[in-house]
Amino acid sequence: MSAKSYFVRVLLALLTLIGLRAHGAAPAADTLRLRRHLLALTATPQPRNYQHLASLNQAASYIQQHLLSAGARFAEQPYQVQGNTYRNLIGSFGPENGPRLIIGAHYDVCGEQPGADDNGTGVAALLELARLLGQQPSLSYRIDLVAYTLEEPPFFRTKNMGSYVHAKALHEAGVDVKGMVALEMLGYYDDRKKTQDYPFGPLRLVYGSRGNYVTVAQKFGNGRFGRQFARHYKRVATLPVKRFKAPAWLPGIDFSDHLNYWQFDYSAVLLTDTAFYRNKHYHEPTDTVGRLDMHRLGLSVEALLAVVLAL
Repeated sequence: MSAKSYFVRVLLALLTLIGLRAHGAAPAADTLRLRRHLLALTATPQPRNYQHLASLNQAASYIQQHLLSAGARFAEQPYQVQGNTYRNLIGSFGPENGPRLIIGAHYDVCGEQPGADDNGTGVAALLELARLLGQQPSLSYRIDLVAYTLEEPPFFRTKNMGSYVHAKALHEAGVDVKGMVALEMLGYYDDRKKTQDYPFGPLRLVYGSRGNYVTVAQKFGNGRFGRQFARHYKRVATLPVKRFKAPAWLPGIDFSDHLNYWQFDYSAVLLTDTAFYRNKHYHEPTDTVGRLDMHRLGLSVEALLAVVLAL
């Protein structure tokens, strides 16, 4: 597809959204639902980490319930680690066959903390996107929404990551994957100066010092999907968006589930509020719902929907 025709499809998708809103039937993100998802995920008896399997399974059951209520075709991907069973959860929309887009977020946390931003916001965005996709009369390709387990330490960068298990299974089955989007921390924003850090100090001169944007991050040589997604997400979003491309070795560029799709040569991007480069409550007990911006979290979901509908 040419760049011109792709732009036309993005524009048509946006006009459709605008038209629906004008008639009171907008597929807009619901910030109250986003908050309810976050409260449910952070209210498990113990933090939803690999050591508290009951809480992790409680979160998984909640995700399953909402994928099903959105109208998704649901599947589990269980696997064994250290004698325990952990589960990826998959909700599919659109045609059964043909190319598919993978959009994923991990639902486990690191250690003894609530993980509201990390990664409750990614999961909440995934569930709200599921609800919005379920309202679409038809989709021209398959979209798999995947909630992963075991993204966090001590399993990060190992073959026990849920996203590694999922990416490997797609590769072995020869699935035609259009691309992958990892949703990782999307709810923390700060409009003040000097609230945004970077892995390389001079980047502040390019991207600014205010932590008020969402970023699409990817590595060099990430393929056509990565370029198109980043360009059009920035075009359709109604909150500030920074496009960031760097070598895979730059700290932070591969700090989420998309790294495992790169290992199997799939084009994958990270959609994030930049995590610990902005949110200093990262992996701390203070990563709570009250610190998050539901409005901008909702805007990030709406832009994602617009791009998905235009692909």
